[in-house]
Order: sequence, then C-alpha cells, then structure tokens
Amino acid sequence: MARVSGTLRVPQEERSRATRARLMEATVECLAEVGFGRTSTTLISERAGVSRGAQLHHFPTKDALVVAAVAHLTDVRGAELATAARAVPVRRTRDVLRMLGDHVASPVFMAALELWVAARTDPTLHAAVEPLEQRIGRQTHRLTVELLGADESRPGVRELVQATLDLVRGLGLAATIGDDTARRGRILDQWARTLDEALA
Repeated sequence: MARVSGTLRVPQEERSRATRARLMEATVECLAEVGFGRTSTTLISERAGVSRGAQLHHFPTKDALVVAAVAHLTDVRGAELATAARAVPVRRTRDVLRMLGDHVASPVFMAALELWVAARTDPTLHAAVEPLEQRIGRQTHRLTVELLGADESRPGVRELVQATLDLVRGLGLAATIGDDTARRGRILDQWARTLDEALA
C-alpha cells in the first residue's frame, strides 16, 4: 500500500510543481506585458493554462502569487545574467556594458521594474522585493567587477562600478516609454571609453 501511495504521490508532486512553475512564468509575462496594475489572477491563470481552482489552491490571492513570483523572477534574472556573463570576453568593457544594457531591456527586467514601482506603496510587496533586489544587486555588482577586471581596492573604483550599474538601470527605465536602443548604444559607447581610462 505504501508503495502504491508513493507511486501516486510522486506524479501529484510533479504536477503540483509544474503548475506552480507555469503560474510563475505567466505572472512574469503579465507583469512585463501589461504591468502590475492590470495583472490579475484571472489573467495569470488564463496565460498559464491553469484552472482558476488550481490557481487558488496554490495562491489564494494576487499578493500571494506576486510575492512568490518575486523570488522566481530574482532567480530568473540571476540565471540570465550569469549565462550572458559567460559569453562576454573579460576586460572588454563595451561588451560588458552591452550585456548589461541588453539585460535592462529584457522582459524580466521590465517585470522587475513593475514590482519596484508597486512595492513603493505596498508594504507586503516591499518586504518581499527589497531583500531579493539586494541579492540580485550584489550578484550583478560582483559579475561586473569580474568582467571588467576592476580592482576595487583602488580609490573610486567601487563607486565607478556602482555608477555603471545605476547608469544602466536608468537606461532600462528610459526604455519603458519608447525604443531607446540607438541612444542607449551611444551613451554606453562613451561610458565604455570613460571606464577604460579610469580603470587603466
């Protein structure tokens, strides 16, 4: 009997994980495409191909679903950054900046941006977003230092890396209201020259 029970339970657990994964992916897609305000549990369920009952079983409220999606989104952003970083030649400043620029123009960054704005006035969401953003911020900083070959023991270098990440995030914000690709490219070209001089 235990063996039968175990045999039945494993597929159920797998189905449950798959359902949660579909809901997480659908939440990120909705946040990126329609924004936090228009994202609803009904829209997420439809996008995920999951019944309303199944969605409510896993996440009874929008807040519960979005808070879970925050952690999922952080993992996705971290994985995407790590994958992109592996393809960048070390110490090729413009390539590093291009990788960072591509990230802030991506759907996962747009979804994260929606959560930042919503978290400003939502204490529950803020409590979930803040520590995870700090984590991804540290990861991104560390990757950038490694790829630039920057020596943070030198005065001002840590601040230059932080300024780089702030600049790139600002360019990502600008991209939310229009195609900013050409302008972003020119700014990053100039910043690459500035960094090369400063870090030499």
